[in-house]
Amino acid sequence: MRKFIAVCCMLFVVMLGVTSLTVFPVYAEEDKNVYDVKSAYLMDYDSKTVLFEQNATEQLPVASMVKLMTILLTFEEIDAGRLNFNDDVLTSENASSMGGSQVFIDPYVNYKVEDLLKSVIVASANDASVALAEKIAGSEEEFVKRMNKRAKELGMNNTNYVNCTGLPAPMQYSCAKDIATLDSYVIAHKEYFKYSTIWMEDLVHPSGRITGLVNTNKLIRYFKGCDCGKTGSTSEAGYCLTASAKRGNMRLIATVIGAKDSKSRFNETSKLLNFGFNNFENKQLVAAGTIITDIPVKKSETTSINLLASEDFYVVSKKGDQGAYEMSYEVPEQLIAPFKAGEQIGKLIITKNGQVIKEMPLISGENVEKLTFGQALQDVLESWSFWG
Repeated sequence: MRKFIAVCCMLFVVMLGVTSLTVFPVYAEEDKNVYDVKSAYLMDYDSKTVLFEQNATEQLPVASMVKLMTILLTFEEIDAGRLNFNDDVLTSENASSMGGSQVFIDPYVNYKVEDLLKSVIVASANDASVALAEKIAGSEEEFVKRMNKRAKELGMNNTNYVNCTGLPAPMQYSCAKDIATLDSYVIAHKEYFKYSTIWMEDLVHPSGRITGLVNTNKLIRYFKGCDCGKTGSTSEAGYCLTASAKRGNMRLIATVIGAKDSKSRFNETSKLLNFGFNNFENKQLVAAGTIITDIPVKKSETTSINLLASEDFYVVSKKGDQGAYEMSYEVPEQLIAPFKAGEQIGKLIITKNGQVIKEMPLISGENVEKLTFGQALQDVLESWSFWG
């Protein structure tokens, strides 16, 4: 077994895990701020490291933050090719009759998917949410089934959806941790930022009527680095917000549930984000596709191949902390063809103070075919010719 040990950087580890990024809120006690909310959660986006939590898994109503799942499923339908931004959505009377925050869509007319999605992201429009749900799944009820299925797939174990809008409903709940997790999947869609950064814009209805859209997330205008978020407020949920900001190479996600008023949710979220940026830094330790080592190959025209890291890996540390990560790999002494590009050959092991914090597959960087009888014979003949 071949092994390679290298000190890669001087940082303090905050995560423990083996086959995936497993996170622990190890810094929660270090935040001296008092958060006047029912629940709060702060995480680093890249590493998923938890920097603060307060009642983070308590099941609570979250109002319009429910729409994050509506947004995610819409983007995933577009990614899958089953929906297009320019597709028409024939609105129903049911969708147009939604109360609460809305953009006053007309029934029985065609709106573009893009306009409805923008209305949900910017203005938290209930009517646009239901119209998208009906377009994607045929009815809001069927769409809600998809919402709950996706939540389970994402590990959102303290979430249950009853509608796609967040309007008050018995047995509809989520938690700060689940909301931040969901937000991290929404953020992965780069098109999302095209809409989440809009401050004010007009929605032109098919009739020519105009509705002004104003972003419900004030932090995109007033907090440095904030480029997205989702608000929510009802009498039962209080005032809620999940928001993300990026400064330098560090992106954070902060979630608060149950603030006493609108001003408080923005203040408390800002305090959480400032705590993260002021006290922590992150670093990419491994980049997917990086050549880690090479390895000899037998029974092939190829004499050796490169083994590559299979994924990105980030770490977060408290500013001023120092420590060394160590990386090693385990691979066979040699390979026997054939095998395919992307096939797992060995594993990369990252440790801190003797503790394994990450293992990831090392993969082949290319396809390698088995040497044919004719090729082998030719090689032998060429060898004889050389010595003759």
